Amino acid sequence: MTSIQVARQLLDHMTKSLDVIEQTCATNGTKLPELNEPFSPPTEAFRADPKVAEAASIASAAAVHLAAILTPPQVTLYHFTGGHFRAAAIRACLESNVTEILREAGPQGLHVKDIAAKNGQDPLKLGRFLRFLATNHVYREVTPDVFANTRISSMLDTLKPSAEIIAKPESKHVGTFGFPAFLSHHLDEAFKAAAWSWEVLEDPKTRKSGDPHASPFARALKTDQTLWEFYERPEESFRQQRFAIGMHGVQALEPPDSILGAFDWKSLPADSLVVDVGGGVGTSSMSLATHFPQLKIVVQDLPGAIEEGKTIWAEKHPEAFKSGRVQLEAHDFFKPQPRKNASVFLLKQITHDWSDEFCVKFLTRLSEAATKNTVLLLVDSVMPFACHDSHGDANDDIPGAVPREAPAPLLANYGHTNLMGYNADIDMFLLFNSQERTIRHINDLLRGCGWKVVKVNRHEGGDSTFLQAIEAVSFRA
Repeated sequence: MTSIQVARQLLDHMTKSLDVIEQTCATNGTKLPELNEPFSPPTEAFRADPKVAEAASIASAAAVHLAAILTPPQVTLYHFTGGHFRAAAIRACLESNVTEILREAGPQGLHVKDIAAKNGQDPLKLGRFLRFLATNHVYREVTPDVFANTRISSMLDTLKPSAEIIAKPESKHVGTFGFPAFLSHHLDEAFKAAAWSWEVLEDPKTRKSGDPHASPFARALKTDQTLWEFYERPEESFRQQRFAIGMHGVQALEPPDSILGAFDWKSLPADSLVVDVGGGVGTSSMSLATHFPQLKIVVQDLPGAIEEGKTIWAEKHPEAFKSGRVQLEAHDFFKPQPRKNASVFLLKQITHDWSDEFCVKFLTRLSEAATKNTVLLLVDSVMPFACHDSHGDANDDIPGAVPREAPAPLLANYGHTNLMGYNADIDMFLLFNSQERTIRHINDLLRGCGWKVVKVNRHEGGDSTFLQAIEAVSFRA
């Protein structure tokens, strides 16, 4: 097939997808949000219909694919090579509170000199960053040197008064919805780590290491500590707080109570034990305890998280906590697992924090403690291949293992539309020397620890790289 034929197919995908979006929105009373209007949750209502969400993904993927064909290759490549320029510009605007200042100015925008008068920046430098971002639809240049927010830049907004966060920058993210904190974390620790990724790969001592102490983050911040150990330093309290707030912001991207659809919990007999391994304060378990009161739950994590969790459970779910139906237990999962009668070992976003050599250690501990009926439930990102492959599970016939693929000639994984998961994969390397994994990788990893994958539970109404549930059973018990 020639490039012009592929291009016309892509254009046809976009046209048909836009027809679906337009017709469905007209039927259900929603609308495609305006690019130059601020984001708010109601503007995403159009995407609630699975047909529209799929059509939007196809149209977006087709547009980027078409651009890859039509744009000179050296220009496209330089867009990627210059990715740090975009990150630098975003960080300058995020940390100097440009979005909050522009929100207060309204849709007519504000001259860069007036923005700078509020945040103390050099107007000439700030204007260059803003114009660069406006060229990418992040911010809008209304008239020369007058800028306003767009739907995209409004995601940087803490929704606090600009004067308040300028006066108290250390409290900028406290009490916010978390997404700006998440971005700020990435533009600090992860951005700096990215600059040292090749040095880690080049060094014979670290290139094949899975040790989190040998991560690009550790080299960039000149520390021999892991990210978690680094955050425990008293002088890093702001970064630790920002990370915690940011993680709450990321959780908002998940469907509400998504853990409820990760497994057929109602199939478990009364008094079945669910062990939430590395469960933090027990956020996921709290949802389970609410909807499945017949289950017994043990939340395991390190002592600091467990003590914080006890306070939260006593406040938000006192009945379950005081009755003993839910227990919080300090435990290092690299040590032998004390719970020998678990129906489910739940690990949500745990394995992606660790390289294979470390995952083997704690997954083997769980296998040693499993019965023949114990289910290992991993809730993690399952990375699709970029190529079309109807046997993505290496012909192991694992239900749900092969994701829905985009129609040809699009990339099977929906390309640019699914980039968030692949970003997370690189981020795991930068911060932890770890990774996200394909289903084949997960299957191979678990087999080596005494587990066999039997099922992948995917989100209803669509698929993504973000948080699927992998069920496995022990073949050693």
